[in-house]
Amino acid sequence: MVFRSDYPDIEPLDLPIHEEVLGTAALHPDTPALIDGVTGRSVSYAELDADVRRVAAGLAEAGVRKGDVVALHSPNSLAYPVAFYGATRAGATVTPVSSLATAGELAGQLRDSGARWIITVSPFLPVATEAAAVLAAEGRPVREVFVCDASDRHRSLADLLASTAPEPGLSFDPAADIAVLPYSSGTTGLPKGVMLSHRNICGNLLQTDAVYRPAVGERILAVLPFFHIFGLTALLNQPLRAGATVVVLPRFDLEQFLRTIQEQRIEGIFAAPPIVLALAKHPLVDQYDLSSLRYLLSAAAPLDADLADACARRLGLPRVHQGYGMTELSPVTHVLPQDDLDPPRGTVGRMIASTELRVLSLDDPGTELGVGERGELVFRGPQVMRGYFGRESETDAMIDADGWLHTGDVGYVDERGYLFVVDRVKELIKYKGYQVAPAELEALLLAHPQIADAAVIGVTDGDGVERPKAYVVRVPGSVLTEEEVTAYVAGQVAPYKKVRAVEFLAAVPKSASGKILRRELRDRAR
Repeated sequence: MVFRSDYPDIEPLDLPIHEEVLGTAALHPDTPALIDGVTGRSVSYAELDADVRRVAAGLAEAGVRKGDVVALHSPNSLAYPVAFYGATRAGATVTPVSSLATAGELAGQLRDSGARWIITVSPFLPVATEAAAVLAAEGRPVREVFVCDASDRHRSLADLLASTAPEPGLSFDPAADIAVLPYSSGTTGLPKGVMLSHRNICGNLLQTDAVYRPAVGERILAVLPFFHIFGLTALLNQPLRAGATVVVLPRFDLEQFLRTIQEQRIEGIFAAPPIVLALAKHPLVDQYDLSSLRYLLSAAAPLDADLADACARRLGLPRVHQGYGMTELSPVTHVLPQDDLDPPRGTVGRMIASTELRVLSLDDPGTELGVGERGELVFRGPQVMRGYFGRESETDAMIDADGWLHTGDVGYVDERGYLFVVDRVKELIKYKGYQVAPAELEALLLAHPQIADAAVIGVTDGDGVERPKAYVVRVPGSVLTEEEVTAYVAGQVAPYKKVRAVEFLAAVPKSASGKILRRELRDRAR
């Protein structure tokens, strides 16, 4: 069975990303496009558009040419969108780099992507210059390292803004030209460059309009990293395209986060589950006026329904909305619409326009499943990536001959068309032939009043049997024991789902987007 979106199909958008996002800036030139949540500094749409055009001219004058790859290695800031859209307007492909990247990791991404330009910030210069030195030693020199702020040894965005060179007059092929090259592990293996064309990105924005499009001047808090595709799309591309005001924070600090909501009268928040957890449970939340909030949307990792309900009750919201997608899907396939008055608990939403979904049997991948049946989710639509950069075989393993992208996620569609994601194929634990979903056990553990966070993986013992093991973070002052944790779970699940081992941690390792780093836990278990 093929599930199709209820929304009208879209026509492909044949515009480069900078034109689609900032093309309407002249309609609201004095509206604040960006506000620094720490300093309060504001940048209007007219200023943002002018700065992007000047930076593009400066980059072109420096030697950036159409098709070059520029690595953008920076935390969230007012300068980030100027650098990003300036680079794409100059014809470059931007490969966003995690703020947490080591010199070795940055060098690896530079090497793999073929990037020859770096835009970073002065605190990250030791990492950037070390990575550049590694590539130089390999005979792949980086042409230049720019900074978003200031440095005695490197040109800055201010220097590029001062350029008097003409804007680059380029023609784009939005279907073929790659706008963004983020890195993702996909369903298996090491991170790979995901080729997202201008049409992929712009089309996905248009696809989501029916379920989410902020109003001009609507205030949205941007704390999720822009280098992640979720942050880039939900906190820059879509709000700036709509004329909203993006209030930028460089990182998540709960007190600063709450203070910014109060002072800037934030209306919308995009979050990952760890932020939802803090909003639901941390006592600091009660000290701030969060009454301006109208909606909160969580994505990037599974969110337990009970946790979502607890957060919504505490914030006085009807519900916590969810969305679903992945980097390889530009990234959105599902969103829970803001005007949906009666969604089922735990859903990640409804399928956006021009999207098709099949649910494949886990035991027989050639068999399509129907309503209410759980299997692997595979998608087709204009948001499907062009492929993994330089990895044809891995692209073929991800996207079949008919254009269906295999997500590795397990879920089902209910009779009303809502999607539920229950786990990932590669994360499923097989205990004596039974499938155990880590997300289910994690949700149960998080409901315990003495557990602040938790993760579950499968650990194979000497007898070759894979068993669920829980990594648990106690709340401060708790003396919770392993026996108490295992008994708590055992009393609420089928025997094959019981947690067989418990280890207490200071923190569950997670990516910047909030996903549990299960590979680190598996390495720890060896």
